[in-house]
Amino acid sequence: MPSRPANLIRIMPAEGALIVIFCRHSAIGIGGFLFTSRHFQKGGLFMQHSVKKLATAGLLTALGVVCSAFYIPVGASKCFPIQHAVNVLGGVILGPGYAVAMAFATSLIRNLMGTGSLLAFPGSMVGALLCGLLYQRTHKMWAAFLGETVGTGILGGLLCYPVATLLLGKEAALFAYVLPFLISSVGGALLSVAFLTALDRTKALDQVKHSLGV
Repeated sequence: MPSRPANLIRIMPAEGALIVIFCRHSAIGIGGFLFTSRHFQKGGLFMQHSVKKLATAGLLTALGVVCSAFYIPVGASKCFPIQHAVNVLGGVILGPGYAVAMAFATSLIRNLMGTGSLLAFPGSMVGALLCGLLYQRTHKMWAAFLGETVGTGILGGLLCYPVATLLLGKEAALFAYVLPFLISSVGGALLSVAFLTALDRTKALDQVKHSLGV
């Protein structure tokens, strides 16, 4: 049998006990690592939750794309209340990172399909980020509603001005997109908050978050 290297000692007891890996001599000096089998179990659970989160994000993104055919023309832009509702759902259930990624993916697919414009990017991503951050901080539905409304309706509307004038070559006033975006975001946020509040009262929202590892 090959001899065990002098600088490596491994003790691997049964399942549930400690697994010790200790290196006496290394390039950076003396070091040691201590693991338990629970670490590996947690790693598998983390992977499982990540897959569920990705699947949920994909379903919500598909919902936003499919429902993009439904819009309300207000002023100079097309307002999509379903997109704002999806933003709040993503921000509350999955968190700000997933919500922003979903908003970006939905806007990109809509642009590739010809059902959206470049205004969809600032008009959805800022609201998704602010909604997710405020809910993550407070765990209150009103904070998610406020984040989507302010992020999309005001900040997103203002960010659409340079996009429209510099990239799309349109003539528009600074606040031209604020009012239509605000109306759209309020409607969509109210829809999703009402739905999430109903889930929260029946404890179904907690079960969904628990299954996703949130």
